[in-house]
Amino acid sequence: MNLINIETKEKMVIVKDQPSIIKSVITAAAAGSSRTASTTHKVIMVGFDDVLLRMLDKITGGGLDLQIIPIVGMGGIGKTTLAGNLYVSPLVQHHFDVRAWSTISQKYNAREILRQVLDQLGKWDGSDLSEDELGLHLYQYLIGRRYFIVMDDMWNIEAWDGVRRFFPDNSNGSRIVVTTRLSNLASEFNYSNGLDLKLLDEDVCWNLFSKTVFGEESCPLELEDIGKKIVRGCKGLPLSVAVIGGLLSKSERTKESWRLFEKNISSIVNLDDNESCLQVLYMSYNNLPVHLKPCFLYMGRYDEDDEIPVSQLIILYIAEGFVKAINGKSLEEAAEDYVEELVNRNMLIVEKRRHSGKLKSLKMHDLMRDVCLREARKLKFLCVLHEQSIPQGIYSQRRIKSTLLEYPSQLLQSLGSASLVRSFFGSGPTYSFRLLRVGFLEECLEEEDGHENYEEFFLERLNLRLLVVNVEEPSPIIPSSVSFLWNLQTLILLCDVKYSVFEIWKMPQLRHVMTKRGGKLNADYLPGPPSGEQDIVLENLQTLYTVKNLKFGAGVLKRIHNMKKMKLYYEDISIEEEEEGYCLNNLCCLNKLETLRIWCYDDYRHLGQEVSFPYSLKKLVLINTYLRWEDMKTKIGALPLLEVLKLKWNSFIGSEWETCEDQFLNLRFLLIEECDLECWITYNTHFPRLEHLVICDLLLLSEIPMSIGDIPTLQSIKVERCSDSVVDSAEIIKEEQEEFGNEDLQIIIVPMY
Repeated sequence: MNLINIETKEKMVIVKDQPSIIKSVITAAAAGSSRTASTTHKVIMVGFDDVLLRMLDKITGGGLDLQIIPIVGMGGIGKTTLAGNLYVSPLVQHHFDVRAWSTISQKYNAREILRQVLDQLGKWDGSDLSEDELGLHLYQYLIGRRYFIVMDDMWNIEAWDGVRRFFPDNSNGSRIVVTTRLSNLASEFNYSNGLDLKLLDEDVCWNLFSKTVFGEESCPLELEDIGKKIVRGCKGLPLSVAVIGGLLSKSERTKESWRLFEKNISSIVNLDDNESCLQVLYMSYNNLPVHLKPCFLYMGRYDEDDEIPVSQLIILYIAEGFVKAINGKSLEEAAEDYVEELVNRNMLIVEKRRHSGKLKSLKMHDLMRDVCLREARKLKFLCVLHEQSIPQGIYSQRRIKSTLLEYPSQLLQSLGSASLVRSFFGSGPTYSFRLLRVGFLEECLEEEDGHENYEEFFLERLNLRLLVVNVEEPSPIIPSSVSFLWNLQTLILLCDVKYSVFEIWKMPQLRHVMTKRGGKLNADYLPGPPSGEQDIVLENLQTLYTVKNLKFGAGVLKRIHNMKKMKLYYEDISIEEEEEGYCLNNLCCLNKLETLRIWCYDDYRHLGQEVSFPYSLKKLVLINTYLRWEDMKTKIGALPLLEVLKLKWNSFIGSEWETCEDQFLNLRFLLIEECDLECWITYNTHFPRLEHLVICDLLLLSEIPMSIGDIPTLQSIKVERCSDSVVDSAEIIKEEQEEFGNEDLQIIIVPMY
C-alpha cells in the first residue's frame, strides 16, 4: 500500500477526518517545522491495500513480546502517512489500551519525547519535571497496559537508547512503530519485521494523481496522455505526485496549461509555497555526517537519469580526496562504505547489484538531484555550464561540469582564467587548467608536433590523480613523461593509443590501469619491468586490464603483489618469448586477487593449462583456455571464496563433467557458454549456494540435470540457443518445483534463430 501526504498551505488535506487527539500525526513532512500543531488531518490512500493489512497483522498479531517495527524509505515516500493510517485504524484503536505519537526529528530531546507521549496520554499536567521523573511517570502508567506508540522521523539510535528504558515489556503484545530514512538504523531493530517503502510504479502513481486532481471523477480523455507524462516525470515519489497533483487540481483543465507543468515539474514542485517539498529532502542532506556531504554533492556531476557505476564513483571519490582510510581498510573499501551509507540513508537508489550482493550501479531521484545541485551551487562546490553565458564566480570554481558542445570566445577566456579548477567534466578546454586532479582528455591537441604537445600537457599537470583518455582521431600519443605524474592514481584508456615508452613501473601511486577497448590491447602494452628498476614496487596497484602477454616471473610478482583485479590476453607470442615462459602457474601467489579473466588466442591456448589460481578469487572468467573438465576438481572447484564463474568459448573441452561434494561452496552464478559438453552429472548438494545458472550455445548438451532444480537458493535458469532437449529439461524442472510449492524459480528461454 502506498500513502501520501498532500501538501497545501494548511500543511495537509485529507479524505477522512481524524480525531483531534492527534497532535503530530501525518504532518506535511516539512523540514524543521514543528509537528505538534493540532489540526484537522486527512489522507489519501492509493493502491496496495495489502501492505496496510500486512502491517496491521504485524501490529495486532505475532508474539506477546514488545516489538519495534520500523518503516523505512526516502523522504517524501509516505512513511509518516502510513504510520498515521495505522495509528487511526479502528483495529488498532480497539486492540490497544493506549496509543501515543512522538516526533523525533533530527535534534532529538529525550525529555521532549517523553513529554509528547505523556501529553497525548493525558498524563502530563504541564509541570516542569526532569527527564527521569517524566520517564518514571510514563513507565508506571504503561505497566500492565497494551500500548501502541509511533516514533516518527528517527535519525539515530541514540534517540531510542535515551528513552527505551521507560517502555516496559509487558508480554502482552505492545508495539512501537519507528519511521526513519535510514536503513542501517532500521536494522538495529527487528528489520525483518518491518517495511521498506519503495518508489511507486507508474500505475499506482497515476491512480494517486487522478484522485488528487479529480477526486471521484475520471480524468478527461483529452488530458490523459499529458497527465501520464507528468506522472512519469515525478519518478515514483509520492510527495512529488501529490504536490503537482494538488497544484493541477486548482489550475485550468486545458492541454496548454498542463504542458507548462510537464516541462517544469521539478521547478514547479519546489517553487515558493511548495518549497517545503524540497525541504523534506534537505533534511536528509542536513543530517549527513561531514565526510559524506561532499560525496553527496559530487553526484551533481551526473546527468538526470544517469545510471551511475559504483566502481567509477569509488575511483572518483578517491581521486578527489574525499576518502580517508580507517580501521585498516583500503581507500577503495572505505569509499565503498561511503556509497553504501548514502544508499542506507535512501539518498541514492540501487539500480543493480552484483551477483555477490555488492552495489553495481545507482540512480538519483530528480528531486534529490535538485537538492544536490542547489547546495553544490550555493557552496561553490560544483558549477554546471548548461548555457553559453558566463556563470557568476566562475573564476573561483574548483569543479566544473559542462554540457556544452561549443564555447563562445568570451566563455573560453573566462575558463582560461579559472585557475583554481581541480576537476572538469565534459568536452571542453581542459588544457588551460594547470591544477587539474581529475582530467578527461577527449580531443587531440592540435599542434604540428603532437608528441611534444602531449609531453608538455603531462609535465604541466603534475597534480593529476585520474586521467581518462578518450580521443577518436587521430590516436593520442602517451609519452614517457607520463611517468612524471607522481600523483596519478588511475589511468583509463578508452581508445587506441600510441606511446614511446609506457613506464607504469615507475609510478608507485598508481592504483588502477584500465582499457575498455574490445578486451585487448596493442602489442607490448605492458612490458616487464626494465632492468635497473628492480626495487620499485607498486604497492597501491590493484587493477590491470586488459594486459597483453604479461609474464609472471618473480620480478613482476614482487611489483604487483597487492593486485585485486586482472584481465589477461595472450596472442602473437614470439618463439623467443614462448621459450622464456609466462609462468602462469605463479598466479596463485597473488593472494589478494579477487577478479581474473584469461583469454588465450587459438595458437596459445595451452597457456591456460598452466594456470594455477589463488584461493582469494571471487570471480573467474575463462575464454579459449582448453582446460579439461577433470581440471575443474583440482583447479577451480576447491576455491573457497569463488562466487561467479563464467566459462566461455572453449574454456573447457570434453564431453562429460561430473562434479563432486565439498566444492563450489560459495558459487552464486555459473555460466557455461559455447563448449562441447554433452553430459553434465551433478547433485543439488554440489552447488549449495547457486542462485543463477546460464546455459548458452551448448549445442551438444542433452539436458540440464534435474537435481539443479532442488538447490534451495536457486532463483533462475536461463537457456540461450540450446537444443530442444535442454529447453524441455528446464521446463520440467520448473514444473517439478511448482509441484513442490516453489513458485519463484524463473526459467528464461532464448530460442535459436
